[in-house]
Amino acid sequence: MSIAGLGPHGERAVPADQIQLSETDAINARARRFSVAVVLHTTTSDWSKQELAGIAATLGLHSAALVEVVDCNFDVDLQIAALARLARRPVDAVISIPIGNARVAAAHSALTQSGCKLVLLDNAPTGMLPGADYASVVSTDNFGLGQSCASMLSAHIPANGAAGILGYGIDFFATHEREIAFRKWMATHRPDVTLVRERFAELEGAGPAALAMVDKTPGLSGIFAVWDVPAMKAVRALAEQGIDIPITTVDLGNEVALDMARHGMIKGVGAQLPYDQGSAAARVTLAALLGLPVPPWVALAGREVTPGDVIEAYQVIWHLPAPRAIIDSVQTMASAKTSDATQ
Repeated sequence: MSIAGLGPHGERAVPADQIQLSETDAINARARRFSVAVVLHTTTSDWSKQELAGIAATLGLHSAALVEVVDCNFDVDLQIAALARLARRPVDAVISIPIGNARVAAAHSALTQSGCKLVLLDNAPTGMLPGADYASVVSTDNFGLGQSCASMLSAHIPANGAAGILGYGIDFFATHEREIAFRKWMATHRPDVTLVRERFAELEGAGPAALAMVDKTPGLSGIFAVWDVPAMKAVRALAEQGIDIPITTVDLGNEVALDMARHGMIKGVGAQLPYDQGSAAARVTLAALLGLPVPPWVALAGREVTPGDVIEAYQVIWHLPAPRAIIDSVQTMASAKTSDATQ
């Protein structure tokens, strides 16, 4: 996938692989032994675990210490309190994924004003500008991910059918970009498709929201969920009601990968590369701490994943072999298909 989207202020992307430290810069970074904290919306998702792994590995290669990881549990007040506390600590830099926009802006700005370097993941809070309030935003191309999910879901939507959008009810740049791109792709390529939408503000609301779409829209032919965790909550809620409906989503988490391997409801994924994004965020942070110029928006292209290449994609995205359960499921489905073809 190429990079289709723009940054929070309309910036054109600088590809993440262009952000590299020279050997001299790397030596300087190791000598200064920087300290870095990470503030995440959650640490329990597969995306977050891989993001942290990429950050930690790259910082470690440059003798920088990851001194704290904060799990905000999707709670704005927890994030504000954590940022205020870090502003009083002797931390050289913070890598943060803002929860929302306006409410967390002041806390992020105060962190920068304390002398701490700030690198953002995915989202820039309202009113904050690169260079003045933060060093850079590092993100996957969320617009491109939304386009991919629309394209993959389109194959399952009949003429004049209906598709649902399971949207995030929080003001968040990344998920908004995915939804905007999904809508634009459908309007351009499938104007015959009627789009409906339900939102969830908390993860536990994703399943009920999916059921509400099905109830309100007879003949709903597919759903786009803005990331994998709510997508799987929708899968479980629908399955409990005996409903089987094609779904596309963002992020190749373990549950989504296994569902695809079993030819379940998940038909396609616009996958981020969170390990690579974490590594890029760490390189940007080190460059900013060394006083080197960094672009305001650094982006990574995503990858389309279908049931046919889930094992290969898993290896690329996770930097690990696919789990045995996924491999066995793919082989079982392939054997069943071969058996059906010979009967």
